[in-house]
Amino acid sequence: MSHNLVLISQLVIAFGIYNVWLLRANRATEYRGGGAQNMEEEFRVYGLSTRCMKVVKIFKLSFATLLLLGVLYRPLACVGAVGMGGLMLAAVVMHAKVHDPIKKTLPALSLLALSLVVAFSTSAG
Repeated sequence: MSHNLVLISQLVIAFGIYNVWLLRANRATEYRGGGAQNMEEEFRVYGLSTRCMKVVKIFKLSFATLLLLGVLYRPLACVGAVGMGGLMLAAVVMHAKVHDPIKKTLPALSLLALSLVVAFSTSAG
């Protein structure tokens, strides 16, 4: 797979996560599950606690950082992509749980797909 495609995928995932979790966590967006107005409310819609939200935030920001560091040291990108892929799969499941329309699930599906691109491309030596 093209090195540029993998690099762009890493950057899109990382900066997308930083945007959602650092800049837009307290804002309404058209992609929030169940019509929630902010991140904490969205987690409540899914039946998850504020503590769970904080743990997910730590993991997502950590995996995003590993994806960026993976630009310099490839094995970190693989770890970040596998972790992020797992979290994005969980996000897709949560959207399905509350019967969100596909439009609200697309960001998680997109980041899951990009995570798979990075994971498979960086795991092969």
